[in-house]
Amino acid sequence: MPRDKDQRSLFVKLVEFLSPGPDSTAELIETLADAEHRELIEPESRVMLEGVIRMADMTAGDVMVAVRRMDLLDIDAPYDEILGQVIETGHSRFPVFEGSRDNIIGILLAKDLLKLQRAPELNLRTLLRPPEFVPESKGLNELLREFRSNRSHLAVVIDEFGKTAGLITIEDVLEEIVGEIEDEFDEEDRQSSIFTLADGSQRVAGDAAIEEVNQTFGTQLPEEDFDTIGGLVSHELGHVPRRGEQVDLGGLRLVVMLARGGSVRWFKATRLTEASDTAES
Repeated sequence: MPRDKDQRSLFVKLVEFLSPGPDSTAELIETLADAEHRELIEPESRVMLEGVIRMADMTAGDVMVAVRRMDLLDIDAPYDEILGQVIETGHSRFPVFEGSRDNIIGILLAKDLLKLQRAPELNLRTLLRPPEFVPESKGLNELLREFRSNRSHLAVVIDEFGKTAGLITIEDVLEEIVGEIEDEFDEEDRQSSIFTLADGSQRVAGDAAIEEVNQTFGTQLPEEDFDTIGGLVSHELGHVPRRGEQVDLGGLRLVVMLARGGSVRWFKATRLTEASDTAES
């Protein structure tokens, strides 16, 4: 009986909170944020719910890895070269092209290369899986259903002219639900790339102009050699940052919150004095 009482209590709270109901997606998202503030839902739950709401209006073109960042295999390349590329990039699936990068003829699973080692007489073409193509305008909801029904994990995205525009995986789609960071502030006509979080720190887009960062934080990061904060951080680290990595620059501590497709999407920025105080407390 106590369990039923608790469930009813939560239901009453939600009804009270959601009445009158929101009239738009923006209001619904604000409602979720207020619910988190009032401790009716956990932060992780709010992120997931926001992801589901926003995903309804998103397409494959919004989430895909752009063609210039795709790792492709050449069907005519020597086996050792293909194996080296597979090992270096660490992906489990690769689009394979013949002649032109736009001529994708199949998908190779990295594990299938083991079959060539055991049976060198096999032709690499026999190991390819049929590629799936989707238009940039494909809705993520529909794409996720297709991924699940076809038991596929990867699709090649094509533009209106039939050329390869990018690549999208089931992981890319699911990340939009489980907390794709850019979703929280992904406004089509956003005026800023920097947002203040509840704890007083700032969330900074990887493509934020260094000039904007300097103006916001009163820093003097170099603006001559790099246009974006993501480019500057990548240069300082010597590689594309991974989630969780951090770097201290010009009085700021920048922690990578999301990196995907060969670039950083979001940093969490904290002034070094504030970061030190937080660590000591």
